[in-house]
Amino acid sequence: MQHEEISLTIDYSRAGLAGKGNPRLYTYLRSPSPEMAQTPRPAVIICPGGGYQMTSDREAEPIALCFLEQGFQCFVLRYSVAGQVLFPGPQLELASAVALVRRRAAEWMVDPDRIVVCGFSAGGHLAGSLGMLWNRELLTVPLGLHPADIRPNGLILSYPVITTGEFAHRASFESLLGGRAAEYSKLVSLEKQVSKDTPPVFLWHTWDDDCVPVENSLLLAQALRRHNIPLELHILPHGIHGLALATAETNVVEEACADWPVWASRWIRNL
Repeated sequence: MQHEEISLTIDYSRAGLAGKGNPRLYTYLRSPSPEMAQTPRPAVIICPGGGYQMTSDREAEPIALCFLEQGFQCFVLRYSVAGQVLFPGPQLELASAVALVRRRAAEWMVDPDRIVVCGFSAGGHLAGSLGMLWNRELLTVPLGLHPADIRPNGLILSYPVITTGEFAHRASFESLLGGRAAEYSKLVSLEKQVSKDTPPVFLWHTWDDDCVPVENSLLLAQALRRHNIPLELHILPHGIHGLALATAETNVVEEACADWPVWASRWIRNL
């Protein structure tokens, strides 16, 4: 396996941000070998959760190794959080990561037309943000990139933070927006940003999630339906927030939810 840490360089001032982030992209790549197939593989860029306060270890490397085993090239983005840089800083970092993977696709044996971003909780909000905003000047102009450079080909959203409305996970938005809530509250409410340009989505949540209510995923699903965006939706009956793999490996076992990586892998192959 090829594993390295790559620091991403972002000029936050071009987005009017005063903070300084420290985004790092970690690669989990199958080493090339003449004994194995050399065809390009889909890529999965993973955004751990953590309420935009931290990035969870449970939703990072274990997820990458799981998808690596399924045959994909994997990456974990440790994006900037509260106290480092506010919105749209983390979104610029994820966009930069997608552009980097696409630019180095041949070297990393990645199919540039099958780059999926996978996010958990607040990381799901980050992944979803790029899926909704990839063609907005908010992201393209500060990075000096074309929308096609940063467009994800699919979104895997695990118990995601979505709405700033009635069912919001307030703490995530306080960390992301700081004192800019009045300016950006509608823009970061992702069910309001779905359009015909939103990529296909794989979405899962548990019915009794008492931290990020399932209504977040239901609101997003309704918006995707209105715009006829392809969606695979799984609502599981039980499971606390932050299940990760839902196995002993990530310290919370919920057998009914543990097959989600298999379902998501099948979905990626069919993109």
